[in-house]
Amino acid sequence: MPLGYTFAMIKPSACRKNHVGPILAMINQADFRISAIRSTKLTKEEAERFYEMHRAKEFYSDLCDFMSSGPIIALLLEKENAIQDFRKLIGSTNPNMAEEGTIRKMFAESLQKNAIHGSDTVENMNREADFFFNQRERY
Repeated sequence: MPLGYTFAMIKPSACRKNHVGPILAMINQADFRISAIRSTKLTKEEAERFYEMHRAKEFYSDLCDFMSSGPIIALLLEKENAIQDFRKLIGSTNPNMAEEGTIRKMFAESLQKNAIHGSDTVENMNREADFFFNQRERY
């Protein structure tokens, strides 16, 4: 997949609080093109597979419980410098450290319930996008 893509996921807490529309508007206003989108709910087993790389970490079980607690919105986004630009748009993982005007500063509840996920590398983006979207679903 070209470097012009990134994967994003609006998390259950942001979906529950009806922040999907405003978050999608911010993504659109930042000139990202939505190449694929899916509303779904992860099972606990799917969340465990998606976050497999964190299995040995303290937060793994709580993260999987949280991510399977409600609907999520999975997105494949396209833009030049997509990964870097999206990471800037969403802000720091810790919302208390996020810059004003970022998605996490505006919509996060906590470090874990930080509203949105964005890929940090091309390798992770490919793995994450492949987890949610087959090639036919991408345009």
